[in-house]
Amino acid sequence: MVRTPLTPEERERGERLGGLLREARGGRSMVEVAAAAGLSAETLRKIETGRAPTPAFFTVAALAQALGLSLDDVVRRCALVPA
Repeated sequence: MVRTPLTPEERERGERLGGLLREARGGRSMVEVAAAAGLSAETLRKIETGRAPTPAFFTVAALAQALGLSLDDVVRRCALVPA
């Protein structure tokens, strides 16, 4: 299967998501947050660093719950900003 390349805007949104997750994680370790969300620490690392800029919905939902974020806040802070 060939994956369509991401647009610069999609990459930027992924970077904003990663930054939001790092900020919300605060002093908690990646391992702790990933375990609370039912993910591997490597998956969380990839999302936070932008190497996985388009994680699945349920992955984002699990991370939001583990970090005490609402999905509305995640969308508001990560959505593409119109020019």
